[in-house]
Amino acid sequence: MRRAHLSANWVMALAILVPGLPALLVNAPIANAQNAQNDNNLRASVLNAIKKDEFKNVQANVKDGIVTLQGTVKDFATKEELDKRVHRIKGASGINNIVEVEGAGQISDQQIQQEILKQLQYDRVGYGNAFDAITVNVQNGVATMSGHALGPVAKDSALALASRTPGVQDVVDDIQVDPVSPMDWQTRAQVWRAVYGFPSLNKYAIDPAQPIRITVVNGRVILTGVVDSQADKNVAGIQANGVPGVFSVTNDLQVAGQGERK
Repeated sequence: MRRAHLSANWVMALAILVPGLPALLVNAPIANAQNAQNDNNLRASVLNAIKKDEFKNVQANVKDGIVTLQGTVKDFATKEELDKRVHRIKGASGINNIVEVEGAGQISDQQIQQEILKQLQYDRVGYGNAFDAITVNVQNGVATMSGHALGPVAKDSALALASRTPGVQDVVDDIQVDPVSPMDWQTRAQVWRAVYGFPSLNKYAIDPAQPIRITVVNGRVILTGVVDSQADKNVAGIQANGVPGVFSVTNDLQVAGQGERK
């Protein structure tokens, strides 16, 4: 009883020295309880938003309005979808997504890169993929996508393709979308006919992967891909140079067996 009496006296003394202290002492527990309830409500909203089979191995915790996501998902695309779902929830002051992608470190960077390249070759066949020249470089599971895309749909398709590839831990977007220009559209069509229509080169049109990729930006042409011989590379450059309206041609075609394709 003596200790309680002294404590009460100290509180009274502090109340005189520090105006507003009684209100703080009363309101602090109420505020803490309200914050805890807000965290619980937010966590319930998060768990409801990620209640899908692909997120079954993901755990969510909330502290002071910050959502922490942990666990594993099958690929980077699923991790991105998880992140989008949680970001749409109101009330979160921050999101800490430390979810890991399955297979981290189990598939080599070279294997991942080759798999993405193989898929890119046939991506959007029939939609002008000869005019997409997208490259990939993989380091420590991070796929950096660069090069040229004919339009935003082609770019998004390539990024989605990489994010679904097993072993990819993250995707960096360095892809340039070529500007819209009626003159460039006309030049693309003319260069395609000049290159693929040449007798020694039309064999490359048989495969939908179309190894000769044609990029046109403001009348400047870039040829990329892999051909069978130096002669084919030279002829492709000559044919592109002969198209009216072409300002310059950069012939970056590789000859099979003479260089590593990225």
